Amino acid sequence: MRLRNLILISVIAPLFLVLLILSLVAIKLLEENVSSRLEREAQVITNVIGTTLSQAITRGSTEPIEESLYSAFSFHRIYGAYIFDARGREIYGLGLGQALFTPDIIREVAEQGEMRAAYRKHDDWHYYSVLKPLHSPTGEVQAVLQVNRLNTGIENYTGILTQLALLTFVVGAAGIVLGIWWGFRRHIERPLERLLAVMQRIEAGDRDQRADVGGPQEYARLAVGLNGMLDSMAEMDADIEARRRKEIELEKRLRKSKKLAELGVLAAGVAHEIGAPLTVINGQAQRLSRREALSTEDRTRLDRIRSEVQRIVEIVRQLMELGRRHNVEKESLQLHELLDTACELVEEIFEHQRIQLELDLPPALSPLLVNGQQLIQVLVNLLSNAAQAKEVQRVRIRAREQEHWLTLWIEDDGPGIAEAEKPQVFDPFFTTKPVGQGSGLGLSMVHRIINDHGGTIGVFDSELGGAGFEIGLPLNDSDQGGTVT
Repeated sequence: MRLRNLILISVIAPLFLVLLILSLVAIKLLEENVSSRLEREAQVITNVIGTTLSQAITRGSTEPIEESLYSAFSFHRIYGAYIFDARGREIYGLGLGQALFTPDIIREVAEQGEMRAAYRKHDDWHYYSVLKPLHSPTGEVQAVLQVNRLNTGIENYTGILTQLALLTFVVGAAGIVLGIWWGFRRHIERPLERLLAVMQRIEAGDRDQRADVGGPQEYARLAVGLNGMLDSMAEMDADIEARRRKEIELEKRLRKSKKLAELGVLAAGVAHEIGAPLTVINGQAQRLSRREALSTEDRTRLDRIRSEVQRIVEIVRQLMELGRRHNVEKESLQLHELLDTACELVEEIFEHQRIQLELDLPPALSPLLVNGQQLIQVLVNLLSNAAQAKEVQRVRIRAREQEHWLTLWIEDDGPGIAEAEKPQVFDPFFTTKPVGQGSGLGLSMVHRIINDHGGTIGVFDSELGGAGFEIGLPLNDSDQGGTVT
């Protein structure tokens, strides 16, 4: 059952029923009070007149009888007064209502010697008529007095007034019920329906829905409470989603670290196996290059052999460094100082390529707890990669600090990185440069250094049109735990 109907049935209907009963009781009491007053007045008047008439009849004088009957009409609403003998025949009378009682009733009153009264109707008039026996001095009934009192307006219309009161009550009750129904519909049911609609949309998956806080105060408090609960749930969902992403990223980081560790073990074995042959090749090439009989072309070829041997040795060294996690020795440094040093190292390349370097840094940043040399290596590698990309004219460096975490963006306006290649940019030996121009280990080293610092690194499409790298670093050791993507 709907709440509106339940309130009408359990509260309003019993209340109206009680009011109806009380109204009927009040009307009934009023009617009885009016009738009782009418009866008492008629009986008192009859007794007063009866005493005088008894004496006049005993004396047998007509004039006193007429005077007594006339005196009856001086009382309010007395419209008839008659005297009958013991057989019911009229002796003398004045006014209306002579035939209200039959002679048999009058004789019965004379025989019983007791007063009798009754309501009577004659010629569409309503009377309260009293029959009083008139006794002689010896106690015999010598006549019967009839006094007729005409009902007043309220006495005649008590029944009509009762009906009108009931009708008024019914109409008023219907109006009150309709008003209560309309008020309930407008101020309770409709706001609840709106609140229910919001909850249904949320149940369907629209978590952005919020209830309107307008309307009655109770509904507004309920809507505020619901919105607060939804906001808390949204915050919890966001926190759960953030943790889930961190767990996924941490799992990626662990897999990456494991992969690099395995690569380091492989690189160590390779270095051990090829180290001695490379040393022999390098030594023999150096001895041959010392001979004076060599032509310039042969000496150039020997120098090329030694250069490639050194390149192989450097690649093996980088692989060994890449696969081994280091205990980073950190110190408190300012980002501005690290950027100045890195920019100086790539200044010649940028000037040669006519690349414009833009810095967008807050005026005051908290110091970083990092290994300065390694972080400079990260910056130099990323700036060098940007400078080596085709058609790059702008490189921008931005930094922001938020909640004990520093985020650094390095972007360029070059051709960017293809979407299919983004998941592989930090893999060892992955490069988009021509053969012989890159080992494919630069970004892997960047990945390893940021990983050792407990930070994050990722690649994205820059609004400048080229590639962008986002680096996140904790400002102190207690904030570590970021991930690398």
